Amino acid sequence: MEALITAAAALPLLSAGLIQVLSARLGRGGARLSTAFVVATFGLAAVALGLAWSGMEAKQVTLGSAWGTLLFDPLSTLMAVVIAGISLIVHVYSLRYMADEAGYIRFFVLLDLMTAALIVMVAAGDLVTLLVAWHLVGVLLYFLLGHDTRSPSASRYAFWTLITYRIGDLPLVLAAALLYQAYGTWSLPEIFAAMAADPGVHTYLGLPLPEVVGWLVALAAFARSAQFLLHTWLPYTMDGPTPVSALMHAGIVNAGGFLINRFAPVFVHTDGVLHMVFIVGLVTAVIGSALMLTQNDIKKSLGYSTMGQMGFMIMETGIGAFSLAIFHLIAHGLFKGTLFLGAGGVIHAARQENGAPKDELYSFVVERRPARTRLPWLLMAAITLAVPIAILVVAHWLVAHDYFQKQGAIVLLFFGWVTGAQLLFATYRMGAQNLWRLVTLSIFSFAVVVVGYSLISHAFDLFLYPDEAFRAQIYTAAEIDLFWFDLLVGLITALIVLGWLLTYYAENNGHHRRSHATRAWMSFYALVSREFYLPDLYTRLTRTLLAAAGRLNVWMRWV
Repeated sequence: MEALITAAAALPLLSAGLIQVLSARLGRGGARLSTAFVVATFGLAAVALGLAWSGMEAKQVTLGSAWGTLLFDPLSTLMAVVIAGISLIVHVYSLRYMADEAGYIRFFVLLDLMTAALIVMVAAGDLVTLLVAWHLVGVLLYFLLGHDTRSPSASRYAFWTLITYRIGDLPLVLAAALLYQAYGTWSLPEIFAAMAADPGVHTYLGLPLPEVVGWLVALAAFARSAQFLLHTWLPYTMDGPTPVSALMHAGIVNAGGFLINRFAPVFVHTDGVLHMVFIVGLVTAVIGSALMLTQNDIKKSLGYSTMGQMGFMIMETGIGAFSLAIFHLIAHGLFKGTLFLGAGGVIHAARQENGAPKDELYSFVVERRPARTRLPWLLMAAITLAVPIAILVVAHWLVAHDYFQKQGAIVLLFFGWVTGAQLLFATYRMGAQNLWRLVTLSIFSFAVVVVGYSLISHAFDLFLYPDEAFRAQIYTAAEIDLFWFDLLVGLITALIVLGWLLTYYAENNGHHRRSHATRAWMSFYALVSREFYLPDLYTRLTRTLLAAAGRLNVWMRWV
């Protein structure tokens, strides 16, 4: 049954070929044929996932002598279902959305090729196949983003994306070359087995080979998943067709999380790489979320939201929660894809309705609204600090009793704690007429989300990494010295508690209104709103390089 994954990758490729060859005869019916093939692809991928879920052992299909291998394992089947599902949504949406655009049939051909390349990428069982598919995804994305050849900005930012991807591809190519030189094979299972048998047998520049390869794979993942300093291409690709934005933000940009999971057998033998991955992901998550809040364009705001979510995904791999990153990848892909597909309707509705009061009755109701109630700030602060952590601890203890023995789990609890506290603080600031009722509903909603998240993430953990010893190795590779970890946990806990107490005290006494008007706050807001001047810096660098290239061409008499 491992041939299912091969058929799932071949169907979109066959569809693209048929539509291109028979375009004159099929006309616009080629788009419906493309959608039908994607439906079949999704069905095959779903059946393959069902077989993997039932416990069928991992297998591989070899199409060539040295390369061309596809894996049938939990990770490849799960990702194939996600890719085919998102592609199907984009296909159905594009049937009407792209109907009046030039190159209608060409667009569906590119979509089919992208679907095939993505499925081959996630199912690749050797380094050559992985590199070819990884490269093709970037090339096809360039053509999809620049589909409207009449738009100079779309072409410019499509090229910007391609260049960023090519820079990020270099570390992955170098990692593949080092692995082949060391082990004499392109096969990923064989390389991982040999590395597990003796991780320190090969070195490069005095460093263990797994350490070097881990750093290189992480750099490739950073470029593909728009981590900080390599993120500027992501928010500026909005001039491309909306379905492409949905496909890119829902599936393509998540490739970094997949790549780190695919090379998990390498990362378990590293020391310090995952710590760097955590820091990069954390910085990206914070900066991406801050940049999202300062945008006045809905699609650009969604772009920076994706950057922040990719930061969270990479951060999760940095603390050893590899399977949780895959769950995050899937959840983000589904909701962000639908957000982008609905962005056009929201923009249209905003142009029709500016939100101003309709008549005097509306103003009367707002002005006569019953007085808001406030709970004692100290009581609300105690609820904010105690309730979320209690829910998180109970939910995770019910799922896995040894959960709190892992440092990565403690870090995740901190982020969940802050999220729950922010939810309750926002509820408190709303000042509703029946605040107790609103707080209770907020706590109940938070509890449902946490319990569901814990159960699903634990199920992903067991499905993707059924070997308990290997799961423990992943968390061990992400751990730091126990003394420093306990010290950091204590300091951060004290800062969080003190910060929320001061926040509630300031909110209760009205100090927040004055603090937001300070010069420091406005300077920081201006810095964030200008995106830390990184696009300006990269634009200046690009112009300098182009000018230098022009002078070199004249000097060498090439032009």
